[in-house]
Amino acid sequence: MRLTRITLLLITFVIALGFLQLARYLLDDVEPQVLQATEEVMVDAAHVFSELVENDMRDGKPDADGLRRLFAEAREHPVDAQIFDHLKTQMGLNVYVTDNQGIVLFDSDDGRREGQNYSNKRDVRLTLRGQYGARSTREDEINSASSIMYVGAPIGAREKPLGVLTVFKKQLDAIPMINERRKVIVRSIISIALGILLLIAAVFWWVYQPLGLLTEYTRAVEKGQRPPKPKLGIGREVNTLYHALETMREALEGRRYAEHYTQTLTHEMKSPLAAIRGAAELLHEEMPQKNRDRFLENIRSETARAERLISRLLELSAVESKSHLDSVKEIDFCEVVRQALSQAESMAEIARVSLEADLPDQPMRVMGDAFVLRAAVTNLIENAVDFSSASAVVCIDIFVEKGEIVLTVDDRGPGIPDYAKDKVFDRFYSLRHHQSGRKGTGLGLNLVKEAVELHHGSIALANRPEGGARATLRIPAMQE
Repeated sequence: MRLTRITLLLITFVIALGFLQLARYLLDDVEPQVLQATEEVMVDAAHVFSELVENDMRDGKPDADGLRRLFAEAREHPVDAQIFDHLKTQMGLNVYVTDNQGIVLFDSDDGRREGQNYSNKRDVRLTLRGQYGARSTREDEINSASSIMYVGAPIGAREKPLGVLTVFKKQLDAIPMINERRKVIVRSIISIALGILLLIAAVFWWVYQPLGLLTEYTRAVEKGQRPPKPKLGIGREVNTLYHALETMREALEGRRYAEHYTQTLTHEMKSPLAAIRGAAELLHEEMPQKNRDRFLENIRSETARAERLISRLLELSAVESKSHLDSVKEIDFCEVVRQALSQAESMAEIARVSLEADLPDQPMRVMGDAFVLRAAVTNLIENAVDFSSASAVVCIDIFVEKGEIVLTVDDRGPGIPDYAKDKVFDRFYSLRHHQSGRKGTGLGLNLVKEAVELHHGSIALANRPEGGARATLRIPAMQE
């Protein structure tokens, strides 16, 4: 429980860190996007102005007086433009014109640049070469807010321009729009983050509040008390867990030996679990709403998993209680495999997985316990079915090699991840099944390992080069 809480807290931390990085990226990207959009408009304006002054430049120089009147009259017109959340009240666009040597002939910004040689300025230099010329230059090197954007356009033919017309605009004019967009982004991210945090808090409360009550209940039972039933709420999934714990409590009372505890517990739990499964199916028939289908399917699948866990515990307890085989006799291993195939056939049909077995006609004799070996082979086949997709084929083969009978079970599943190769035979360690997406009991392969070792054999699980996994079981063959 504590590990789960830590995991969820780590997930929350990762989500928060992700939102922080997203916010930083979006906020940092606002200014370049706005300035790029501004530059795109300035390119259009520069080319329009260059067409206006082209005829004058053919006569030697632009009509400076006419251009000054044009800009003066434009500045006198009132501007009242509501651009989204930004109110624009004055014109901020200016131009200067140079000849083909880069000498400034006209400057709409009070003529401050007229007469200066701008041939070394990037906007003029590149435009005179027939390239796209633009630059951003600070008026005050210390103040980043003093940057001015310049975009040049050729006057006349691009290959041999008569001069350059440059449109320039202070970046400071775009700062209000940039700040407004940043505020919108911050508000949106905060709203989404708060919504996710509330959802996580709701999940914490929904899951851990009833589990906390169940934990207190089980601790009281452990101390020998008889606590009242905890109030978990109607319709909560943990009610099923409570009934299982209650059944376990009743099964444990009055027992003297651990083995008897386990046997009685598993026997007593079968009936309530079967009743839960029947009730789930009946509820599905009477209340067929689509929004409950998934919940109902979970009840059935978890019930089936619990029943399977009980069967595995029974088989495992029978095997683990033995330090050696009590009853050893000559058996036909091929017949053991046939019985295991018959037992696993119904599960394979439900999963829509085909079982193909290549079994020899002649018997293969081994010394051992038929019940234990059948349980091991059945678990091996069912494990292959669990990790196979629908319409896949599980292949079973038997042959003799170096005095051993070798059984191979091949599936077409996803294979074994590298991190799980050393753990697949550990008790209660399980990977998610291919079709259901749920973990298994984690007992099947452990049972196989215990059973095979009782027969002085070995079991290995490895990935196949063509995909899927291969389980290889080896037990000593009887000597003729």
